[in-house]
Amino acid sequence: MTSSESSGLRQIFLSKADVGQVEIDAVTRAVSSDWIAPLGPEVDAFEEEVAAYVGARRAVALSSGTAALHLLLIQAGATKGTTVPTSTLTFAATANAIAYTGATPHFVDAKPDGNIDPGLLIEAVDSLQADGHVVPAVVAVDIMGRCCDYPDFEEELNSRGVLLIADAAESMGASCDGRMAGSFGMGSAISFNGNKIMTTSGGGMLVTNSDEVADRARYLATQARQPVPWYEHTDVGYNYRLSNILAALGRAQLSRLDDMIARRREIRRTYEESLLPLGVRLLGESGTEGFQVENCWLTTIELPAEHPATPESFIAKLASQRIEARHLWKPMHLQPVFHGLEATLNGESERLFRQCVTIPSGSGLTDDDVNRVIAAINEVMA
Repeated sequence: MTSSESSGLRQIFLSKADVGQVEIDAVTRAVSSDWIAPLGPEVDAFEEEVAAYVGARRAVALSSGTAALHLLLIQAGATKGTTVPTSTLTFAATANAIAYTGATPHFVDAKPDGNIDPGLLIEAVDSLQADGHVVPAVVAVDIMGRCCDYPDFEEELNSRGVLLIADAAESMGASCDGRMAGSFGMGSAISFNGNKIMTTSGGGMLVTNSDEVADRARYLATQARQPVPWYEHTDVGYNYRLSNILAALGRAQLSRLDDMIARRREIRRTYEESLLPLGVRLLGESGTEGFQVENCWLTTIELPAEHPATPESFIAKLASQRIEARHLWKPMHLQPVFHGLEATLNGESERLFRQCVTIPSGSGLTDDDVNRVIAAINEVMA
């Protein structure tokens, strides 16, 4: 038993699901309705509510955000022999979804806020097309609850005949230039995994302004069954739909989303006030107005390059006090599974990986929890 365990300190998690009586009542309602089998009225209502929140025409409830990416990539024309540029600073699911289609990912580096660099992205597309690569789409990833700077490259991609897919897994409730995360490109993928800003335990949503994209996604996600009285299939389909019970949980979470985001922003502001004097930079902003409005999903701090603390020592120190902290995503171009693939780099993602740590940010954190985290960081920085 460690000293922190013996002292009775409560474990502080990075982003624990924030659920309560509203969610319990919703799941009970779904179970009591006898719609236990997949799909049902909760799924239909959840899709309508998410589309309305995002400001999009359609939404399709799925088993994961990865499933949404996969279905969008299929419809974009990603297949063997094509190349899909994407953010190198991301979770593996983004690149994995590209690989599912047989297409080859091409990794593009980041800006100092962690999101894809628009100039590098267009440079990568132009270079690939000039070399004869077929580039059907780009997957841009919203990092840590902050939208990419879509206005800086959306029209540029369109003029080159390249579709935009937004990986908004982490950014539900954020916005860019007055548009909500999930409303960009041919479609967006949202994640409702257990540690996200809102959760359905596991699950995701494909959001789009295209009826054609939504209808095709719904068809493929339901095993591509033909509308006949027997099981007939003319396409390879997938078992990607969300269950009625999990949709009920999602509806309850969505009803509380703005309040949960407000709490995360409050936590981010407290970190800013306490940590900036230590020379620690926070990725992104906590404001609620401007070109970028973040949901503050995970607060990420950048350790000063000259400070002896490393992410490893920082994480270990907080862990000794039962506080969870993690590395920022290891760039995809450094991952063994994608070794040897081409990338367009500026060194920023590797620098961020070397110097950044994500710290507890969940909306269920108490003020005492946040103060404990700040005190532990002060010890590290001292």
